[in-house]
Amino acid sequence: MPFVAYVKFAAAHRRLIAFGFLAAFTSSFGQTYYIGIFGPAIQSEFGLSHTAWATIYMLGTLGSALLLPWSGKQIDRLELRLYTSLVGLLAVVACTVTALAINPAMLVIAIFLLRQSGQGLMSHVGITTMARYFDTGRGRAIAIATMGFAVGEAFLPFVAVLMIAVLGWRWSYGATALVLALVLVPAALWLLKGHVERHRAHLVHLATSRASENRQARSWTRAEMLRDPRFYLLMPGVLAPAVVLTAMFFHHLNLADAKAWSHAWITGSYVVYALAVVVTSLATGPAIDRFGATRLVPYMLIPMIAAMVIVAQFENAWIAWPYLFLIGVSTAIGHTAVSAMWAELYGVANLGSIRSLATATGVLASALGPVSLGTLMDHGVSIETGCLVFAAYATIGTVLMGVALGFRFTRKRV
Repeated sequence: MPFVAYVKFAAAHRRLIAFGFLAAFTSSFGQTYYIGIFGPAIQSEFGLSHTAWATIYMLGTLGSALLLPWSGKQIDRLELRLYTSLVGLLAVVACTVTALAINPAMLVIAIFLLRQSGQGLMSHVGITTMARYFDTGRGRAIAIATMGFAVGEAFLPFVAVLMIAVLGWRWSYGATALVLALVLVPAALWLLKGHVERHRAHLVHLATSRASENRQARSWTRAEMLRDPRFYLLMPGVLAPAVVLTAMFFHHLNLADAKAWSHAWITGSYVVYALAVVVTSLATGPAIDRFGATRLVPYMLIPMIAAMVIVAQFENAWIAWPYLFLIGVSTAIGHTAVSAMWAELYGVANLGSIRSLATATGVLASALGPVSLGTLMDHGVSIETGCLVFAAYATIGTVLMGVALGFRFTRKRV
């Protein structure tokens, strides 16, 4: 049974897989859905309009995107425990700076640090580690790690709401810094015990692969990847979840207002999204191991396209569930299959450098998504029409991914 196979696989590699899961979960503190919970309180204290707060968020996120190609590739050069320690320390500093922010300029710095350490590097550490050290079972390893994102999305917004109600927003981010420093980062380093030996074995395997001169095992450099036309055909579709989902999560309360749904209903339904991510990730992992990620990637946006059309066309509050479920399916396939795709296409020797560039463009896209939808609404375009625009964009991205991968999803496996 697939579940039994997952349990055996996870048990055999429990420390490293638990590390990937924990890193993905810890990235939550710099993700849009977590920061967004603090938005109303921050706006109220600093007297910020929606546009001003969105601009602060965009500036901090753009700064993170610019730095990520450099900071992300350092995972190829530094020992993993050291790299994880540095990223963890940066996350603690980010939460502390957020708690101590005294003006909008300091908020920009806080957002930059949160996005760099959380959304950017902590997720990069977890998924890159899974993709690099698992040749056999790569899909399952990434799938299990991806559930760390889902667990954070399902529970941390609710926890944040409670903390803000009890402690206030500043002390809540201060408490987050303490949890990172005293619990999460030490736990991640403990899980990497014995990693030096694992990395040595990986280097031996990599050298053997290079010696065989098998092109499929050859690792590309980032410069070589940037000369590959497939990369540019893939990116519009690969970036679609960052653009669309960040915009939708950032503006979910606006969507609720447009549909006459309660705010509690839309945020309380996030558990449906998280459930979809977990179930789809568990199904996608073995599919990647069996068929390859490049066969799955062209399908990944189809559920999201359906979700955008559904939410644009229907008003009933129960539509929130299929909408969130479908975007959860796309998110899970994207997290799992795209991460494995880079390793399949370009090898693992320079995977940190390659993924850091892809992650940086994703962070950039996530900065532009909320602003693009907000601009449409400010110019009188309904959020429903904005959803249809997103559906059209994702459709174009799907076609381009199919072209990039040679329409492999139309070929029968031989």
